[in-house]
Amino acid sequence: MVFNTPGANANSVKELVLTALLLSSRDVFGGINYVRSLVNIDDEGKLNKLVEAEKKRFKGRELVGKTLGVVGLGAIGSMVARAGLDMGMHVLGYDPALSVDAAWRIPAEVSRMQDLPSLFAQADYVTLHVPLLPATEAMVNAESLQAFKPGSVLLNFARQPIVDSNALTAALDSGQVGKYVADFPVPGLLDRDNVMLTPHLGASTEEAEENCAVMAADQLIRFLQTGSIVNSVNFPMVSLGQIEGYRLAVTNKNVPGMLGQMTSVLADRNINVIDLLNKSRDDIAYNLIDVAEVPDQGLIDAICAIDSVISVRVLRES
Repeated sequence: MVFNTPGANANSVKELVLTALLLSSRDVFGGINYVRSLVNIDDEGKLNKLVEAEKKRFKGRELVGKTLGVVGLGAIGSMVARAGLDMGMHVLGYDPALSVDAAWRIPAEVSRMQDLPSLFAQADYVTLHVPLLPATEAMVNAESLQAFKPGSVLLNFARQPIVDSNALTAALDSGQVGKYVADFPVPGLLDRDNVMLTPHLGASTEEAEENCAVMAADQLIRFLQTGSIVNSVNFPMVSLGQIEGYRLAVTNKNVPGMLGQMTSVLADRNINVIDLLNKSRDDIAYNLIDVAEVPDQGLIDAICAIDSVISVRVLRES
């Protein structure tokens, strides 16, 4: 059983994305570096005159009224979309694999787009929040970059391979993409003036690390006490609530007829099933079976003896 903690660092990543939006719109770094270059000027009046005279070099633009395109509307993407609305931006969203739970998190003001080219063509800022899968690797490539609004800003705080670096370099050279801000340094992009890269800081906050630790512990406790599985990367999601009587947690190979064989073993011993849930994922199936009687060793041995049963755990009502 392998668990992960999706969403535990969502706010941390969201805040970094907001930082990236602001830094890509205002030349804060340029202004800071300019002021630092004036370190040898001791006259405050002269310093103020220089600052006022040169500040036009660092003029930026506001986010209010601009269009933000959010690709991927899961835990992080939905939070970024809401924050964009709060800052007065028009927000477009695209997610072909949107779950029901994720849909509830998306503000009604977000305009759902039917395809990526339409989103790219309208967005002043595009931010990526999709998982790295075969279908999303190089999602932003030479062809898709042609649909970008000229001079737009691309933000990648998802995974580096989602963006084709060679195609991006060409788009930055041509001005098709005005700026690229990402959390994944890539050779060839490190010293460009129109690129800002951070060293994978998305989840690097004290709060995010604590949230992940607590979430992982809670999931393990729930699994150990009730047999329920949430956020496993290799087992199906199974949740049967509180135990009624005694619970059998049975793992087996995902082959036909397994559940029938288990219930037959129970029926042969006149054991009543109070509740039952069976789920499968790829080659693995997992069952939670609540029974009224205490499962003795004979029953456990009989279930274990069924071909393709991998393990049996007995849990009891706390």
